[in-house]
Amino acid sequence: MTDRQQQILRSIVEQYAEVASPVGSSLLARAFGVSSATIRAEMAELERLGYITQPHTSAGRMPTDKGYRFYVNSLAEESENNLPSARGERALTARLQDAGMPERTIRNAVDTLVELTHNLGLATIGNQLYMSGLGNLFGQPEFMQSGQVQQVAQLLDNLEPWLREVAPNEPLNVYIGRENPIGRTAGCALIISRFHSPYSDRSYIGVLGPTRQNYRDVTNLVRRAGQALEEVL
Repeated sequence: MTDRQQQILRSIVEQYAEVASPVGSSLLARAFGVSSATIRAEMAELERLGYITQPHTSAGRMPTDKGYRFYVNSLAEESENNLPSARGERALTARLQDAGMPERTIRNAVDTLVELTHNLGLATIGNQLYMSGLGNLFGQPEFMQSGQVQQVAQLLDNLEPWLREVAPNEPLNVYIGRENPIGRTAGCALIISRFHSPYSDRSYIGVLGPTRQNYRDVTNLVRRAGQALEEVL
């Protein structure tokens, strides 16, 4: 993939996350200062490589799971990508200070992620999975079809035992679309951070939402939530 194709893919991922509509060549042509024909040729190559797709003729392009994975991996390589926004940092600090019992502290962290990311928030507390923000999740346009809702529900039903069995070992774990162990066709992104708590050395906090995410902000917030819980617990 050329540098320009990488930049175009990044723009498609970020624009699609913002507007929830396939991204057209004319918009990108203005942004890159080239002709629409040039952008369409680059898009055709990105589609051939499997990074984007066209939902129907004459529509713009949207990222595939492979495209999202390339984008998330590129974010992980950027050292400046490791801090949440000032607003996110303030919200987490305020909600976790003097929260009291560990269970309440973890719940507060989850609720803060729900408010900041507009996703479903989740965390393991002992052998239980605490979840908040189901309305956020099923209010997303991606999940208006009953079949997808069932896939998401299946993923949620099996998430806690899966986490206990597999115990992802990275500080931050991102599962995109078909990378998810359950509900592979639900179009979900699961972003979780491992942290040490009084309940377990492998406790987890994170969010579940559509693959159409602002991955830069959300991964930073989830990573910081895990770090903050380790600091206060």
